[in-house]
Amino acid sequence: MKALTYQSSKNVRVETVPDPILQEDEDIVLRVTATAICGSDLHIYRGKIPDMESGDILGHEFMGIVEDTGKAVTRVQKGDRVVVPFTIACGQCFFCAKALFAACETTNPGRGAILNKKNLRSGAGLFGYSHLYGGYPGGQAEYVRVPKANTGPLVIPPGLADEQVLFLSDILPTGYQAVVNGNVGPGSSVAIFGAGPVGLMAAASARLLGAERIFMVDEHPYRLAFAQATYGVDPINFRDIDDPAGAIVERTDFRGVDASIDAVGFEAKGSAVETVLTDLKLEGSSGKALRQAIAATRRGGVVSVPGVYAGFIHGFMFGDAFEKGLTFKMGQTHAQQHMPKLLEHIQAGQLKPEVIITHHMALEDAARGYEIFEKAEEECRKVVLTPSGPAQRIAAAIPLP
Repeated sequence: MKALTYQSSKNVRVETVPDPILQEDEDIVLRVTATAICGSDLHIYRGKIPDMESGDILGHEFMGIVEDTGKAVTRVQKGDRVVVPFTIACGQCFFCAKALFAACETTNPGRGAILNKKNLRSGAGLFGYSHLYGGYPGGQAEYVRVPKANTGPLVIPPGLADEQVLFLSDILPTGYQAVVNGNVGPGSSVAIFGAGPVGLMAAASARLLGAERIFMVDEHPYRLAFAQATYGVDPINFRDIDDPAGAIVERTDFRGVDASIDAVGFEAKGSAVETVLTDLKLEGSSGKALRQAIAATRRGGVVSVPGVYAGFIHGFMFGDAFEKGLTFKMGQTHAQQHMPKLLEHIQAGQLKPEVIITHHMALEDAARGYEIFEKAEEECRKVVLTPSGPAQRIAAAIPLP
């Protein structure tokens, strides 16, 4: 089959690799019909995620048709059309029993051995996201093996296009969980830092849950213009306003918003000091977006963090957070927990995640898709890739009569 593989920093390419096969009784093999490039894939692309190996298959946002099933699979059957969550969860461990699927204790052999020596627990395995998260091949491919199929895949009813439901795999539940974690409801005010795909899904979810006012902070005018037109946000370009948090506080009767969402994460552009500390391996993340979120949030409010962080942060401003009495909620998304409800909202026309798509490309053009997305070229918001598949390639090669 064809699959997009990681080679080195900013070097990915489509290669011919062995087809996946069933390995465990709860496995399925999926023929991928649509897959997307996620903002967190850019961390890998930029060489920021450790334990990547040359030849690793990328991608954790995908859906398709079930081609084969293990003998213990009961939730889906061959021929079903499903969306697969990016987290791999067993459904039976301590955390899965609490619907905390991203904390699954059994699916990540990559970190488990190291962490358990320190009496810690690893989180769930992830598709296409380094050997730190289990080394599972990803879904930017024609086929993919999906473990724990009795817990993950969600069957899609007829009448919905792939692009309408594809983002149930990650960015939609991630944005939604961020808003839920922020206790956003009717009349709430919220500030979203980052107008990438997750930030946009957070804005859509905030509107769904009744937020009255949404501020969105980003550096790309085209993203802010889209968010303003689509979700009615108050846009703030931090290239024009040095202190977005200060501007937000001023516009909220000098109180701040009820909740702030940091949808940027550890690759936020930090200060000169942070750059030096990162180069010296004395910190792993820039704290700029997080500091802004703390500053923009009112007393007793919530800072919700769906953006990925790693290592230490310079200037965390813990004293400010304490003085304000802030609550912090963060972590990987428990996608399986939210997917059924979000599918209902899509069916009802209350959520239209597909509107953020700007680029439809063939899997063979994935390397160019990464480049466009990484550089924010062509006003790119989201890239969806379509594998052709062996059968389709053969059919395409046969001339019409």
